[in-house]
Amino acid sequence: MTTTARADIRIDASRERLWEALTDPGQIEKYLFGSRVSTDWKPGSPIVYRGEWEGKPYEDKGTILEVVPGERLVSSYFSPLSGKPDAPESYVTLTYTLSDEPEGGEGPGTRVTFTQDGCADDAEAERLSGNWRMVLESLKSVVEGG
Repeated sequence: MTTTARADIRIDASRERLWEALTDPGQIEKYLFGSRVSTDWKPGSPIVYRGEWEGKPYEDKGTILEVVPGERLVSSYFSPLSGKPDAPESYVTLTYTLSDEPEGGEGPGTRVTFTQDGCADDAEAERLSGNWRMVLESLKSVVEGG
């Protein structure tokens, strides 16, 4: 049995603006720990994340599974840094979901919900949820600040 990491945040921006931030490599690099992402955002296409973590270069990868512009972005994901073998059972699923949330801010707002399945236990799910909360806070500052 696996557990799911989850984080969500309300951002004062339209779903269209958030979608742009989730799919534009220049913006992704600003909120996802400096990762440089390459993909064509089509289901079945590869997605690659390159960057440096604690002074070491990395290349994480996955496959785009579902794209519903302005609503949902789903991909598989594998990081060699996990220490697991590059095998299908080592991949997790990353899901971004956007929904309107007009209450509680200045003008239109969007709730961004992120989930990552495949966590080994509750402790790992909690740790990863914290990491993803940081990513969403960073996404919020990128989108609302620019």
